[in-house]
Amino acid sequence: MAGSSGVRGEVPAVEDTMSLTAQEKGEKGEKGESAGDGRRGGGRGAGRGPDRKRRRRRALRWSATVLAVVILGAAGAGYLYYEHLNANIKHDDLNIGDDKDRAADTKANSAGQTALNILLIGSDARDTAENQKLGGAKYDFGGPPLADVQMLLHISADRSNMSVVSMPRDTLLDIPRCTDPDDGKTYGALQGEMTNVSLGRGGPGCTVATWEKLTDIHIDHFMMIDFSGVVSMADAIGGVPVCVDANVYSHTSTGKGSGLKLEEGTHSVKGKQALQWLRTRYGFEDDTDLARAKAQHMYMNSMVRELRANAKLTNPNKLRKLAEAATKAITVDDGLDTITKMYDLAGELQKVPTDRITMTTMPNRYQGSRVVPTEDAKQLFRLVREDIALDGKDAKKATASPSPTVTDAAAPNGQIAVQVHNGTSSDTLGAVRGRATAVTQLLTGKGFTKAVADTSPATAVASTVVRYPSADLQGDALAVAKALGVPAAQVKKSTAVSGVTVLVGADWRSGTAYKAPVKDDKTPDTAGAINASDTTQCMHVDPAYTW
Repeated sequence: MAGSSGVRGEVPAVEDTMSLTAQEKGEKGEKGESAGDGRRGGGRGAGRGPDRKRRRRRALRWSATVLAVVILGAAGAGYLYYEHLNANIKHDDLNIGDDKDRAADTKANSAGQTALNILLIGSDARDTAENQKLGGAKYDFGGPPLADVQMLLHISADRSNMSVVSMPRDTLLDIPRCTDPDDGKTYGALQGEMTNVSLGRGGPGCTVATWEKLTDIHIDHFMMIDFSGVVSMADAIGGVPVCVDANVYSHTSTGKGSGLKLEEGTHSVKGKQALQWLRTRYGFEDDTDLARAKAQHMYMNSMVRELRANAKLTNPNKLRKLAEAATKAITVDDGLDTITKMYDLAGELQKVPTDRITMTTMPNRYQGSRVVPTEDAKQLFRLVREDIALDGKDAKKATASPSPTVTDAAAPNGQIAVQVHNGTSSDTLGAVRGRATAVTQLLTGKGFTKAVADTSPATAVASTVVRYPSADLQGDALAVAKALGVPAAQVKKSTAVSGVTVLVGADWRSGTAYKAPVKDDKTPDTAGAINASDTTQCMHVDPAYTW
């Protein structure tokens, strides 16, 4: 794929990266691609000291392993030597994007509970001899890392369920401006760039900023791991069961493939073999990154089940080895930079039943040989943002929204001044001419004789809303909303207006009665949801890679 960014070449018996989804047949990124392709922005400065570069480049490699650490590894922290383990942990800034691109803090639910969002990142850094041996691509040694694996882990506010959303490494999106806190270097905003280059633009904090800009989901923490970290963690865990429905050998005569070789059936993989499983594309299903993402999700689910069920890991020596490997392998944000903090997080994660953990991949469509988010992706992000379980078992969301507390009674209809604005424009449709005037006439007919149409140019407002600037106008705003059939939940206080204002949205382009759209809280089929308790999962092998 000439000129594409963020793609590495492949070398004999080694998959190029542990990417998630996207067809790569015939694209540049095969063996022989020039080093540095797509690494816009270069590396980072030394900043906080000589260990800073090492800390950044020993970034996390695979999120499933990190999840294992948090779920069980830190559980033994009560008797492990804290100071030694704390010294192992590398940390970095959480979000280095501009304030305007950041998502608002997650709001607590009615019980005062708050959801947690953790971004799990895998780096393809070839910054050590071991990582170079495992990752191949000798020409990339020491280059800026790419965030080739990105998974958002969402733990519900009531800790009843967990959702994981993977993003394809070659998703084209807008990357915000990021500023490296170490040396002050600023990386300008990019449009239509591959998401994986964000890691090389000031560090993991830029990958976090990119997710927040795209999804409007506030991220509380991040964790990262690299090639060698995956191997050491897989060894410490002691093996994770995986299944293939036929003999498989991920290797071609032209040197492509991860080198994974397994007989049909279920096998416990660890160390280098676990890394091969996680990086295999050629040999699984249709040989695309979509299949590789599925294999990663299967491994992650199996690992969670193994850790929770395997009594061997209550052994102090096993826990010590796991904790040692984990703290040396991972890089976290400053909010998780001690064993105590990780132990607290582990306690929250352990509350979630295995059968309420759902793995998904961001719905996407091809744009050339890359992918872009679809409308289904927006739906998936909304469900996560609104803390709605992806397994469809979230009954609490079916209840009606509570009525707002009104502190000021409404004035008579004829005394309420109302401005009506046309916001019926959308990404695909132009504004409906005269819509503000039509709704103004509707209000006048209902006795709101002081209603006037805003003559300023139409804008794009997705959903119709009634806004008011201060508490003394809340009652008036609710009266206007009731007259139009607009739900009370769509009456909002806003300092952006000077009086009661109706913004007629793209959801009310015609008609004299507003009908609130019915929310579809179903997880899109295109997200490929897999439940962590499903023990029947088995990867289908492409017959071309059977031996």
